[in-house]
Amino acid sequence: MTQVMTEGPSFRLSEEHLEVQRAAREFAQRELLPGVIERDTHQIFPAEQIKKMGELGFMGMMVDPKYGGGGMDTISYVLAMEEISKIDASASVCMSVNNSLVCWGLEKYGTEEQKQKYLVPLAKGEKIGAFCLSEPEAGSDATSQRTTAEDKGDYYLLNGTKNWITNGSSASTYIVIAQTHPEKGHRGINALIVEKGMEGFTIGKKEDKMGIRGSDTHSLMFADVKVPKENRIGEDGFGFKFAMQTLNGGRIGIAAQALGIAAGAYELALQYSKERKAFGRPICELQAIQFKLAEMYAKIEAARLLVYKAAYLKDIGEDYALAAATAKLYASEVAMWVTTEAVQIHGGYGYVKEYHVERLMRDAKITQIYEGTSEIQKIVIARNILK
Repeated sequence: MTQVMTEGPSFRLSEEHLEVQRAAREFAQRELLPGVIERDTHQIFPAEQIKKMGELGFMGMMVDPKYGGGGMDTISYVLAMEEISKIDASASVCMSVNNSLVCWGLEKYGTEEQKQKYLVPLAKGEKIGAFCLSEPEAGSDATSQRTTAEDKGDYYLLNGTKNWITNGSSASTYIVIAQTHPEKGHRGINALIVEKGMEGFTIGKKEDKMGIRGSDTHSLMFADVKVPKENRIGEDGFGFKFAMQTLNGGRIGIAAQALGIAAGAYELALQYSKERKAFGRPICELQAIQFKLAEMYAKIEAARLLVYKAAYLKDIGEDYALAAATAKLYASEVAMWVTTEAVQIHGGYGYVKEYHVERLMRDAKITQIYEGTSEIQKIVIARNILK
């Protein structure tokens, strides 16, 4: 199903968009909600659920159908991301990385051979991808790549360590950013496709995290890994630009995740406020609670419009870097604020796991950190508005 907005922005979703939204909501309620607390507690990767997401087309939504994707627009993608994030942010970050970072980068910049070999199974959800940029000493400063890819003629010799890699052990295809020409700085960086099982490639321990605990986050080590030259994406030295272009779209995905976390917490708080009685009446009749709910609603609506705008600009082929950074900055702050207020509305119940809001609060924090911290988003915004 293909739907791309060609006219001016509309504040009404198309029937196709609403179908995608409904399908994602029903899937999240049916497949993700059961067991979500247990997966969070025991750090269980939602492997079966991700497999079903692939079968339903959620893992390659924007990829051209000729490469196994859904051929949908970015609006459809953020609608699905929001609904899945309301229930399980660990599942939605896997979906976001596969769609925004891995599939999009391969489709946009990969060779036809790379697309046939790697993109098709990723878009179909038969395999999972990982995007490997962060290092122990290169998080926000992505130019300082210590991982090296030494040019050996018909292959690269890859050495180094990557940190905080989503889908770290569950992926089959890894896009690794590495320095080939140190003397050229960021213009000497390459993006290489690495396969699980290549000799010298090892996966470190799973990180024990505050939130998105079901997400598969690992360090990766490369020791003299031979990566064929045909696995390089783009021209020699294109790696840093590739990473930055890809992250622009990734920020739309994470903004949609943050929006979903906030909306999920709000929906739970709204429902709870109607059921919980205090002083002889439902607490939703108390003005203190009404004001909280009203502000939550207003902030979520504002964040939603920013996310939709970034998606819309991407769909019509305009520069969306500023819009994506703005959406991610604001939506992640809204997620943190709304989830905290949702816990407050629940009172003591909000602090226990069975009511879900404490998990959403823990999950919200990472949206201010990964795929560019809030501080990095402010730098991106400032550079754009001061041009």
